[in-house]
This record gives sequence, C-alpha cells and structure tokens, in this order.
Amino acid sequence: MTIISHDMHQVEVTLDTDTVDTIAVLEAQVAHTPSRAVLTWSEVETGLWSANYGGYFGGTVDKRDGHYFVSDTFGQYVGDFRSLEDAQSRLAERLHIVLPSVIRPVD
Repeated sequence: MTIISHDMHQVEVTLDTDTVDTIAVLEAQVAHTPSRAVLTWSEVETGLWSANYGGYFGGTVDKRDGHYFVSDTFGQYVGDFRSLEDAQSRLAERLHIVLPSVIRPVD
C-alpha cells in the first residue's frame, strides 16, 4: 500500500502487508457499532402498525389472517411473520441498514 500526500511537500510512504494488517486490527478494535435511532410504533387502526424511525416514516406491519406482513419505508416487502414482535424486530433491523443516515446516539 502506498500513500501519496499532495501537500506542499510530496511524501511517499510504503507499508508492508503485516503493518497494514496490524493497522486494520487496531482500527477494528477501536471502531464501535453505531446506536440505532429511536423506533416508536403507533397502531393507526386495528391490526395496522406504523413505525417512526428517528423522526422518519419507517414502514408498516399489517396483520392479516394471523400473519404480520411487513413493508419498509420505501414500500418494499420485508416478509411475513407469526408474531408482532418478530415483525417489528425484523423491520427495525432492516431500517438500521436502509436508513444509515438516520442513525443517531440513543439517550
């Protein structure tokens, strides 16, 4: 790996593979997983829940025929689940991925 700086003075640094691997391990130890935005649920009508993810519409869970059908913030089908808790949990996981700019520290 070679790094070239385009400052006033041009400096070239070459690192061997072991050094690059060591840096990667140290960065991984320092890095932390960002917290998820606050997720709140509202039952907008019987059998239909709406998610608010960090102030944004997150999607819905719709109960039909004993199953809970999940759609995300973009209206994309996420899946159907046997329990409301599983459905809401799966949508929360999906939102953490598809709305990364919404991720904020949780109080």
